[in-house]
Amino acid sequence: MNRLTPVAALCFALLGGCAQTHSPADPAQSVQTNFNSLMDQYWQASNQYDSLLAGSHNPRRGAGHLPDLSPAALAAEDQYWQQFKRQVEAVPAASLGNQDQISKTMLIYELDNRIDNYRFGDHLMPLTSEYGFWVGLAGMKDYLRFQKDADFDAYLTALGDVPRYIDQQIAWMKEGLAKGITQPKAVLGLVGSNINSYINEEQFLSPFDALPQSDPRRAKANEVVDKAVLPAFNKLHDFMVNTYIPNARTSIGMSEMPNGREWYKNRVKHYVTLDISPEQVHQLGLTEMKHIHEQMNAIIQQLHFKGDLHDFMQFLRTDPQFYAKTPLELLKDASYYAKRADGILPRYFGKLPRKPYTVTPVPADIAPNYTSARYSGSYTDDRPGEFWVNTYNLKVRPIYELAPLTLHEAVPGHHLQISLTQEQTGLPAFRRNGYISAFGEGWGLYSEYLGEEAGFYQTPYEHFARLIFDAWRAARLVVDTGVHWYGWSREQAQKYMADNTGLSLHNVQTETDRYITWPGQALSYKMGELTILRLREKAQTELGDKFDIRRFHDAVLANGAVPLKVLEQQIDQFIATEQARKD
Repeated sequence: MNRLTPVAALCFALLGGCAQTHSPADPAQSVQTNFNSLMDQYWQASNQYDSLLAGSHNPRRGAGHLPDLSPAALAAEDQYWQQFKRQVEAVPAASLGNQDQISKTMLIYELDNRIDNYRFGDHLMPLTSEYGFWVGLAGMKDYLRFQKDADFDAYLTALGDVPRYIDQQIAWMKEGLAKGITQPKAVLGLVGSNINSYINEEQFLSPFDALPQSDPRRAKANEVVDKAVLPAFNKLHDFMVNTYIPNARTSIGMSEMPNGREWYKNRVKHYVTLDISPEQVHQLGLTEMKHIHEQMNAIIQQLHFKGDLHDFMQFLRTDPQFYAKTPLELLKDASYYAKRADGILPRYFGKLPRKPYTVTPVPADIAPNYTSARYSGSYTDDRPGEFWVNTYNLKVRPIYELAPLTLHEAVPGHHLQISLTQEQTGLPAFRRNGYISAFGEGWGLYSEYLGEEAGFYQTPYEHFARLIFDAWRAARLVVDTGVHWYGWSREQAQKYMADNTGLSLHNVQTETDRYITWPGQALSYKMGELTILRLREKAQTELGDKFDIRRFHDAVLANGAVPLKVLEQQIDQFIATEQARKD
């Protein structure tokens, strides 16, 4: 018999433990009712565990409180998810409809990830080259609207929790140092200055500027920030600079950590959602790169450029004609590409989202070591999606790259796919708000490809930029597996990226460090795109004249983000339905 710790027992009591329902006369209805309850329970529990700030109705933490990261709390959470997975696995799939069978598969996928992350020790490394947990603390005011007293009270509560939360993270990182589970020393050079950038009162006190001078919460906030928050950030800075970084591991591959090879295979399976080995991924990347280089050389010949591929890449990296002179100029160009991208959508999609998106710069505090662009989604009806464009260090942000970036991050890429999913009210909440990297990033890269047949790329340099980005994603298959499976050095990985992709050398460094600190995720892009392209070719071959590109795209996006095996089943059903359809 598995005895629960007191914390785990409390957790089960608060979250309802095993779902209990009264059995209706119809056994199938009983299964359906039970599964609906499980999906609701998962959504509520995941919000309670994953939210940085607790909502007013959170029975486990109380409004405003930051998560408890103590060993007992994390162990209890792991026990909860393991028990929950057993409940989900016990649901007979044969008694569920098609959508609920997909939901069961996705629940198990998410639960496996939670359990595996804890089992391998992911919580011992609460940072990557792009992001550290302290960034979330400094930005937690953005989670609140500050429209009522309760918002200010919750934020004050959260500020008071910062020292405890940082101490708990430091304790886990110390354990990581002892076990050899750390991020590599080579990629941590900017951590100290990044933490320093948040050690100022205004970073935390700005929401209280809206209150009258006489409001006692202003004085309370000043006291908490000066006596608790800033000292905690200073403590974190000193620990990272004087203890963590000097003693972090000198190796860079996941395979060099305890259970590292098993851990990396686990990450490959999670991010790719296919049964494929690191060796197969690596070889596929090499094959794709060769094909992409052939297309690149064709464009170089078309331009009558005097030099080889490497010479042309150096020309693109250094010629001033390709670079904006001001951040505003880059944002204006991005906005122009965004509106042009909007214009191609009706030709390729039967269903479009109602939510708009805007173009905005990457936040200045994270921009120096951040990627060129990213999509930031909106989870409320009164806020748009955001296409983030990095305006830091303009000399490494060529304008021609905005063409594929826009298609990937905005439309028809992430904004369209994510917004359509969120608007599908027939899906359970955890699926409307979930994300599977192989599907989402694969769709983003496929969207870049779609720009070719849509006529979106208008100059040879824009066409070449699309190939640069395609080479970038193919290189990820080689570099990610090279570092984490074959023992490549950081310099070896950077050289492969620089020689084969055409990315700026700054982006080569930041991207390589991203793969080093986020193993496996970079594989999802190319693997997802290749799967979508293969399924499209299959549909075109089997449907012939009945193939409709708009209906195919709507079918791909119909069920939100799903594992690639599920997507294949989905398209097989689409093909069968289209074959039976009478025009």
